[in-house]
Amino acid sequence: MAEEIRRLAAVMFTDLAGYSALTHEDEPQALALLDEHRRIIRLALAQFGGREVKTIGDGFLIEFASALNAVRCAEEIQNRVHERNDASRKSPPIVLRVGIHLGDVVDAEGDLYGNAVNVAARIEPFSDLGGICFSRPVYDQVRSAIPLTMVSIGTPELKNIPEPLELFQVVLPWKSEEPPRGASSERSASAGPTPGGDATPIDRIVVLPFVNISADPGDDFFSDGMTEELIERLAHVSGLRVIARTTSMRYKNSKETARTIGRSLRVGTVVEGSVRKAGNRIRITVQMIDARTEEHLWSSRYDRPFDDIFAIQDDIAGQIASSISLHVSGGRREAPLSFVPGSPDTQDMEAYTNFLHGRKLMGERGSESTIRQALTFFEAAIRRDPQFARARVGIAEASLYLGGEGAIPYLDSTRRSLEELTKALQQNDTLAEAHSVLAGLLLGEDDMPGAEREARRAMELNPSLSDPHRWLAQLAAGERKIDEAVRLLEAAHQLDPVDVNVIAFLGRAYMYSGREADALAHWERTKPLIPFRTAAHLTEYYLALPDYAKAKETVRELERLRPDSAWTEMYRGFLAARLGDKEGARRAIDQLDRRAQAGELTVFFAGFVHFALGEMDAFVASMELAFQLHALPLMELMYSRLFEPARSDPRILDLLRRQFELRDPAH
Repeated sequence: MAEEIRRLAAVMFTDLAGYSALTHEDEPQALALLDEHRRIIRLALAQFGGREVKTIGDGFLIEFASALNAVRCAEEIQNRVHERNDASRKSPPIVLRVGIHLGDVVDAEGDLYGNAVNVAARIEPFSDLGGICFSRPVYDQVRSAIPLTMVSIGTPELKNIPEPLELFQVVLPWKSEEPPRGASSERSASAGPTPGGDATPIDRIVVLPFVNISADPGDDFFSDGMTEELIERLAHVSGLRVIARTTSMRYKNSKETARTIGRSLRVGTVVEGSVRKAGNRIRITVQMIDARTEEHLWSSRYDRPFDDIFAIQDDIAGQIASSISLHVSGGRREAPLSFVPGSPDTQDMEAYTNFLHGRKLMGERGSESTIRQALTFFEAAIRRDPQFARARVGIAEASLYLGGEGAIPYLDSTRRSLEELTKALQQNDTLAEAHSVLAGLLLGEDDMPGAEREARRAMELNPSLSDPHRWLAQLAAGERKIDEAVRLLEAAHQLDPVDVNVIAFLGRAYMYSGREADALAHWERTKPLIPFRTAAHLTEYYLALPDYAKAKETVRELERLRPDSAWTEMYRGFLAARLGDKEGARRAIDQLDRRAQAGELTVFFAGFVHFALGEMDAFVASMELAFQLHALPLMELMYSRLFEPARSDPRILDLLRRQFELRDPAH
């Protein structure tokens, strides 16, 4: 006798509705439809860990280890079927019913038996066409874990099942918002707001990373590039607020639903798609989803030569703008959204491909070698097309990053970046990114009027960029308008919730504006995103209290995360000085001085350790040198509790006065 194994499992039955009738009308077409529907189901099973027990005619018997995975898989299957039907309107539609039950099963030589199998088979016919139906035991497992609307259809009589069993239907986004006939108004506890009841505006939008479905995984750079290009185009549509690429790329390979992403980012619209590149042709599918209801607002497919990529991008941006206009206030928007296509800044496809490679590597920012490789791609793009302005912006960004990290001499990095940005803006003065990067560079050079001019120009050209808000916040803080700096940083954080620079600056701004509780809560929330910088800010906080036991813990965290960082060296020396370990503090100063001689901008770090030792003359000398190098640590000197005693020194007050005159030459 074969060994029987008994276990708890979620059992799914599927049925291809209308298959028998189609077989009589057109058997070859029916068989093709059967094969297509089986491919869709098997792809979803692989994604959610379902075990195909067997096929029964045109249906499947499937086992899952959890009810949650079973429902997620069913949702994915019906999503894929819906997309297929939308894209293949000339072919007969695939119409599936899905039934799911959770209970005891008996596994005998791979086949499944038992009451749970019988019940699941009886539930499936109660599913709506193209729908999902499941039992109360399944509902109890998933109601708090999946943001779907689920409605009870009562306890219908199930053939040969004596015990009454409550069944639930899933209201899929593209179906009627009215519950099925006979259904109660019960909703999942996590099902999200009712349509139209969500205050999240539909014209606040995120473009999710396009999926690379090419045969070559190495074409990932192109799908990511498509995502970034579409973000950039949509950001120029007046009236749209587009989540920045930094945050968008965090959702690469994510399995989260549009509704969940919408809630997390407070967006009303989600755009997603896929890219297949084969030789000199590309196939792009794209769809726009109302994140509040998961209703598909618009979708399209493009199958064109690679040379048409710019026209495709413009067409998608225009279609999205038009569709959003129709759905805002029922199409009664005072000024309809419109996208005005611009001229591409290169027609050289090899240069453009090199540019996309560089953008992908810059977005990863994984290591010095990654940024150097990005720089190489941007340089290759310029060699192919010297008029490619955006590639010059890429060179500037990569150079500034390498200079800031000490990988190349800082002054060399700023000199080259300024040259490239100047050329880029001569070629195309409407590049918001060029103005933004230039604003940051000028800010670092203490050209405050120039920095403000460029930041405001960048914001005018592209209101969805977060960096110009950050530059203006830094200027506001330097003018003792710390509350205005907080407001600007909060706006930047909304545009790009995972931008590490915005996150870091916002936490400090909360602290420096006296909002200590907000700062601590912010650091707790964002620690997983920027663990090193959070540890650095907490070290400053604990040293200022002072709480040296806590400061020791955060310094150890800095040493664990980035032992070679100048910040780690500085705080190690600062803590040693405060604990009376003068030798340890001196070692830190010597190490920081050696790094400065090698071209790193570490002069003010050594000055901080001198301050901790009580050596005010050396501290002031370091700050004076930092001022000459346009690297005065203004925020710390103006606001940090740690350096409050320094603000009574007339030499430091004079430095701050001279710094302020740079911001206001007429003062």
